[in-house]
Amino acid sequence: MPALYIGHGAPPLLDDPIWSGQLRTWAADLPRPKAILIVSAHWESAPVSLSATAPGTPLVYDFGGFARKYYEMTYETPDASALARRVAAMMPDAEPVHQHGSRGLDHGAWVPLKIMYPAGDIPVLQMSLPTHDPDKLLELGRRLRPLRDEGVLIIGSGFLTHGLPFLKEFRIEAAAPTWSTEFDAWAAEALARGDVDELAAYRDRAPGMPYAHPTVEHYTPLFITLGAASDPETPGDQVVDGYWMGLSKRSLQVA
Repeated sequence: MPALYIGHGAPPLLDDPIWSGQLRTWAADLPRPKAILIVSAHWESAPVSLSATAPGTPLVYDFGGFARKYYEMTYETPDASALARRVAAMMPDAEPVHQHGSRGLDHGAWVPLKIMYPAGDIPVLQMSLPTHDPDKLLELGRRLRPLRDEGVLIIGSGFLTHGLPFLKEFRIEAAAPTWSTEFDAWAAEALARGDVDELAAYRDRAPGMPYAHPTVEHYTPLFITLGAASDPETPGDQVVDGYWMGLSKRSLQVA
């Protein structure tokens, strides 16, 4: 399996025919995963923590101000306990993994997966984002890399730009601010070169900062994905680009 970095959007993504169509087509072009391990921007927790594994665990509705229907959606997936045991065994002995008994998938996981794998018939496990240090996340991705040979799809879920406090309007078709387009172009060029060092130095080198990421949790899942690549410095495929509400939805697939 490849590893992916995807922009997950907010719940209204489910009603956007363009972006949802891109995600659906992308998933159809991939080999069918035996299981999915996803790291979302919306679960920052150290040490590494894993979501509940029981079938039908309720979702986390970690958003506000949207239509009632989004709070009534479900995404029931099969038992993921085998994957949880496998992931826990891959972590260092000195860094025990915390297994949650009741935490379900948050919207950074279930919104895109509901589009990509709507049948909900693939085991899904969510792992917390334990740090924002690119080097540590690259190492975490490297630890997880063998899962790809076992048929597990590894996904880092964020948003390549996420300056919500600086958006002037909240419309899907809103024009992208300069800070968003400049950061997006910088990242696109670095990804095309396979320049992991440049991407890791985003705080100092990326144009558009800190507006593009006043907090960085939507950017840093990228390093889980790059770490899980066979060679992080080999350019991946930038499968999705463009903007949604002025934010970059650029998404990446690495081999």
